[in-house]
Amino acid sequence: MIITEPKWKKWVVETQGPVFTQKLCQEIIDLGKILQREKGTVFKDKNPDLALARQSTVSWLPFDKMQPMYDDITNFIQKTNRNHFGFGDIQIREQAQVTEYIKGDFYNWHTDTALDMNVEPPVRKLSMTLLLNDPSEFDGGELQIAGAKNTKLMKQGHATIFASFLQHTVTPVTRGVRRSLVMWFGGEPFK
Repeated sequence: MIITEPKWKKWVVETQGPVFTQKLCQEIIDLGKILQREKGTVFKDKNPDLALARQSTVSWLPFDKMQPMYDDITNFIQKTNRNHFGFGDIQIREQAQVTEYIKGDFYNWHTDTALDMNVEPPVRKLSMTLLLNDPSEFDGGELQIAGAKNTKLMKQGHATIFASFLQHTVTPVTRGVRRSLVMWFGGEPFK
């Protein structure tokens, strides 16, 4: 007997409408600017080769500063998981990351899961990138996901949700500033 995945299942979901309003996107951008900012890293690794894999600035949104946003995202991601992924034990386990890419910034091909299992659980199962600013404010900075058919340019407030084990990249920004909200959802290891 051959076991196949259900037809409703997907590994990449692009929202058809905005998840956040322009107003909420701006609130997140403004908060991200006043929070402590740091250089984006790859799993906080000090390996010099990994330092070359990413160039961006990040800040972390404390749960208590944006609790209504976290509540809305929890409901949204639970529904998205039920309708498209079917993973068990999906929860927000990490603070959201506000990522800023200026001209020349990028993030090379990577996954959002660790190969070294001693840093997990929680196991990241779903990743979400939500564009916070208007795409007319920058060129480049395209989110590309391995195996996805020509990922379209995102609109402000729209999100792409994908299985965290998929390879993905953010191409270099060639003009302006790209701002995104990045979140991970997970829990117990896959069974």
